[in-house]
Amino acid sequence: MAQYEGSYPQSEGVSSSAGQGSISGWAIGFTFYASMMMLLLGSFHLIDGFAAVLNDEFFVVRSGYDLSVDTTTWGWIHIFSGILLIFSGLAIMTGALWARIVAILLAGLSILANFWSIPYYPVWSIVMIAMGIGVIWALTTHGRDMASDSY
Repeated sequence: MAQYEGSYPQSEGVSSSAGQGSISGWAIGFTFYASMMMLLLGSFHLIDGFAAVLNDEFFVVRSGYDLSVDTTTWGWIHIFSGILLIFSGLAIMTGALWARIVAILLAGLSILANFWSIPYYPVWSIVMIAMGIGVIWALTTHGRDMASDSY
């Protein structure tokens, strides 16, 4: 029975488990990290998109790539996804379940879009893929801890 909540005496000034309304500092930190990374990813997508739309010759496509797309189309895809990622990053701060679900889905789509853009800008795309993986990890590991209204 000692494993259940309330079985051990609490020290003064130490918060109890999440069942009584306290939120882990790790949960807040990782959720804030995910939110900031979503804002950065969105900003980076906007930069990529505007660079592609305003100057078609900015990105050089490597030959022999099967998933090649017109650079302007690719730029508009990145602009649209950047706007969605920024709004999703702001919504994560609410701690709502729907915001986390949307953010995880958009981070996954960002990973796919950046995989698709590897021949246009390889190093940048790989860094953005890693950022998307970090967002998904942070939201799936500690996101549910932020659902409490006590923060």
